[in-house]
Amino acid sequence: MLKGLLDPKIDFVFKKIFGSEKHPKILISFLNATMKPESPIVRVEIKNTDIEKHFLEDKFSRLDVRAETDKKEIINVEIQLKNEYNMIRRSLYYWSKLYEEQLGEGEDYSKLKRTVCINILNFKYLKNERFHNGYRLKEKETGEELTDVIEIHFIEIPKLQDNSDEKDMLVAWTEFLKNPESEKIRDLEMSVEEIKEAKDELVRISNDKEERALYEMRSKILKDKISALNKAKEEGREEGEILKALEIAKKLLDILDDETISQKTGLEIEKIKELRNK
Repeated sequence: MLKGLLDPKIDFVFKKIFGSEKHPKILISFLNATMKPESPIVRVEIKNTDIEKHFLEDKFSRLDVRAETDKKEIINVEIQLKNEYNMIRRSLYYWSKLYEEQLGEGEDYSKLKRTVCINILNFKYLKNERFHNGYRLKEKETGEELTDVIEIHFIEIPKLQDNSDEKDMLVAWTEFLKNPESEKIRDLEMSVEEIKEAKDELVRISNDKEERALYEMRSKILKDKISALNKAKEEGREEGEILKALEIAKKLLDILDDETISQKTGLEIEKIKELRNK
């Protein structure tokens, strides 16, 4: 990315662009591109516009975009930088919360609205090569749809192919998130009003000293979170390898000496002696 332009994949910036009441056309275009409804969305009411500083400082906070369409659909859009290996269950959980929260005590189920969760991932996750997958509830053998009330999408940015047709608006938006300074986006700015509006807003945020300071703070916190996740994963792997080595050592105690077991397992001789004394 060229000098000075902030990364739209950082949730703070994404929310500023796609969750802004001043620029509803951006979100409308993105939702139509993702959901591809038979009758396009024409209006959205963005629900959670505030970004409080204490949310920015919390690495576990969710700076998602929540909206209701003119079709009375509840939409939630979230962007994730790091694979936490729980995205499917996480998405189902948040979908269920959004669905359940629509009803007060004693209210009729008929008031429940169609609820859609859109997950934008900056990593490969699903076991196919498509960069966009959308899911609903269907009968296993016939494919008959039970209901469209639940819909969950995954957009995996790294799976976007360089030769993808940017005339497809979802390809265009994914390219914008991937690299807003690409030649493709520069060309699209000339012909697509919503892309130009998003790029202009990104430039405005990037040139605002206060916004940039908040971005830097949020970016650092997210990097710290990723580092902590990587460390926990590495420690878990190391612990698993040690446990495996201990199990092997136990099986060799009756047939090999301590030094040979140490060489084969990588365990210190003192640890092997502890196993013999147990």
